[in-house]
Amino acid sequence: MFTALDRVICAADDALRTLAAAATSARPMPGATAQSELSESERQHVCGLMRVDHAGEVCAQALYAGQALMARDPRVRATLAQAANEERDHLAWCAQRLDELGSAPSVLSPVWFAGSFLLGVASGAAGDRWSLGFLVETERQVERHLDGHLESLPPQDQRSRAILEKMREDEISHAQAGRSMGARELPLAAQRAMGIVSRVMTTTAYRL
Repeated sequence: MFTALDRVICAADDALRTLAAAATSARPMPGATAQSELSESERQHVCGLMRVDHAGEVCAQALYAGQALMARDPRVRATLAQAANEERDHLAWCAQRLDELGSAPSVLSPVWFAGSFLLGVASGAAGDRWSLGFLVETERQVERHLDGHLESLPPQDQRSRAILEKMREDEISHAQAGRSMGARELPLAAQRAMGIVSRVMTTTAYRL
């Protein structure tokens, strides 16, 4: 049985692993054998896209850590833990792809983590069903965001495409899991506010 202190320690460990340690994945990186010949302008664009996706995965780790810290139902914590494990794979894949492209994650990663952790705590404090509703809406918005990136990728970059397609598949699965656990639909105002915050993050992380 996890105590409140145990969960705080787990949240701190999540922060250290996300921000200070090299990300590792439990699953093989999608598209590992694909080749992608890119011009310099295309490389820079893909770097921006993957930096945004990496920042999104930093946010996901923080969000789930905050929600798990506040979750009442052990089944909800287990659902969040499973999603976080898969999102950690995404984090590692994006980091590896950035390294291959000669780039690096957003310098504002600690900011993204801190803000998302507080959002996770706040949504968790509202109750498990609201917390799951926040998860579902987050994954819904991430799915749309990944659709845009898939359309924007250079056609020949099959390596990045394979990563984003698998990430999209997992995000859809996480949203379905949240709905199956009884997630509540967030008010429209909350959905719009989340969209605004997401746009600020994606616009900034593309460049920084």
